[in-house]
Amino acid sequence: MNVLIAGGAGYIGSVLTPLLMERGYKVDVVDMEWFGNHLPDSVPVMHKDVLEVTEEELKGYDAVIFIAGLSNDPMAEFSPSQNFVYNAAHAAYLAYIAKRAGVKRFIHGGSCSVYGYTVNELYDEDSPAISNYPYGISKLQGEFGCLKLAAPEFSVIAFRQGTVCGYSPRMRLDLVINAMFRGAMKDKKIIVNNPAIWRPILSVRDAATAYVRAIESPQEISGVFNIASGNYTVGELADYVKEGVSKHMGVNAAIEVRNMQDFRNYKVNCAKAANLLSFKARFAATDIVEDLANNYKKFQDFDNNAYYNIQVFKSLSE
Repeated sequence: MNVLIAGGAGYIGSVLTPLLMERGYKVDVVDMEWFGNHLPDSVPVMHKDVLEVTEEELKGYDAVIFIAGLSNDPMAEFSPSQNFVYNAAHAAYLAYIAKRAGVKRFIHGGSCSVYGYTVNELYDEDSPAISNYPYGISKLQGEFGCLKLAAPEFSVIAFRQGTVCGYSPRMRLDLVINAMFRGAMKDKKIIVNNPAIWRPILSVRDAATAYVRAIESPQEISGVFNIASGNYTVGELADYVKEGVSKHMGVNAAIEVRNMQDFRNYKVNCAKAANLLSFKARFAATDIVEDLANNYKKFQDFDNNAYYNIQVFKSLSE
């Protein structure tokens, strides 16, 4: 089976691509390589913008995965206009030409941030999506555009992902558990802006497995799926990081709670993904911390701008 991953050189793609190759898939990537290329040398990479990909280039692929675009709120708020182009227009365009090219399955990498503030309710895929922020709105628009193309011959699976965390060869330190780990190791301090806020967390290893399950699911399956490794309060995550760096790294870090207001608060139900895709998360928050500790020497230059998406994006804009 031939698979094309848009954004395949990124944080998730650098874990997903080798996993697919191990299962015998032929994987190609299209990526602007803003954050470099940490893929195996044997992976062909088309260095181009998604809007430059043609229908002819997509012929012969069985599945296309979209995990490109701007990946967090700081990037979206820095350039709302580019946010809507990269997250909404790029996704819908790629799905459109994939369908015309005869691709059988399209998988959209979205975000649970589309739920906005849920007042501590557990949201499933039928719950209202009410984000008022550029990032959440753009991800919802991209998801909507892709799903509208679904047909018996063109399956569209749209993931709403929790905050992805853990070690990747294309490392990021701007994700909640990763950022806490950095703070604990560098400053011996874990900053918690609001301990009561809920976040669905997704191990990057679980994320890669979810895409495998989507590729290998029956052709008739389409729709939206929440995927997360678990729901946690930010205060709870800080406790796990504190305990983890003490256990695995011998570091005693303090927790500093600032009690700042946060209008993004959500936790999600992933039963649909378990029932229809057989996606079952294997890695809890404690496993993510251990994963970071085990790979610590590979990203210990904590001040490297390459580990922070907004820093790279700003430098590119300049």
